[in-house]
Amino acid sequence: MDEALAFDGFEDARRPAGAVQLRVRIGGRADAPPLLLLHGFPQTGALWRRVAMTLAPHFRLVVPDLRGYGWSDKPADEPGHAQQSKRAMAADMHALMASLGYARYAVAGHDRGGRVAHRLALDQPQAVQRLAVLDIAPTLDMYRATDMAFARAYYHWFFLIQPAPHPERMIGHDPDAYLRWKIGGWGSANLAFFEPGALQEYLRCWSDPATIHAACEDYRASAGIDLTHDEASRAAGQRIACDLLVLWGERGVVHAQFDPLTLWRAQCSGTVSGEHLPCGHYLPEERPDETAQRLLTFFKA
Repeated sequence: MDEALAFDGFEDARRPAGAVQLRVRIGGRADAPPLLLLHGFPQTGALWRRVAMTLAPHFRLVVPDLRGYGWSDKPADEPGHAQQSKRAMAADMHALMASLGYARYAVAGHDRGGRVAHRLALDQPQAVQRLAVLDIAPTLDMYRATDMAFARAYYHWFFLIQPAPHPERMIGHDPDAYLRWKIGGWGSANLAFFEPGALQEYLRCWSDPATIHAACEDYRASAGIDLTHDEASRAAGQRIACDLLVLWGERGVVHAQFDPLTLWRAQCSGTVSGEHLPCGHYLPEERPDETAQRLLTFFKA
């Protein structure tokens, strides 16, 4: 795992999680409650470094690269893109936490990691004690509300789901340029708020064609099998059972086009709280101190 951004005092290794091996950073207080931190597209667990340094004295932190991303396994394609479904990714997380000896734990997820965390809370309600999602609304609601403004702002949702290998080939022509342009357009100060080491890790991992393909498969799953799972959960009356914290950026698409608290309250039987922060999409990197304090207050309650 060359060119990895170091988390001071954290173990950084590949660990088994069910049928896959995941790259995982583990640190913080060994005797503290476990907290799982999940990153989004097109990043790695490095997203959480500054937040993790604030949370480390209070929690045992587990910070994986999701399957398909970073230095984690990229499973072979399955029918319906099932290998990158949020159910499969959530099962990885539950298996990982079980392998570390944690039957119950808290979870925070940003972007795609928030969608994995949502599915994890639905599929493993006995395990997820508290949940935080950052800068997302429920996937099903976002797709159902698609209009021209949303399609323009989140064009990648519709580009990445096109049949392989077309998006992969286009991105692969210059992966660095695509990643810099994509993540630079979602923040509040282009790329200035990314730690240099984190940005280099994202670029290094994104240069792997297998990562580009897995990311496209992640979005293909979200537009297909994930919606099937979400619709089945809603039809069965299944809701998030624990308390939920919702944070989002006031300069982002979620704030501009959705009502996150209302949408999440409809999908949760616990208490839902939250607010927007003065930033764009990347709360843990644009506003690490404020994000860490909100998470600390919520998870220690």
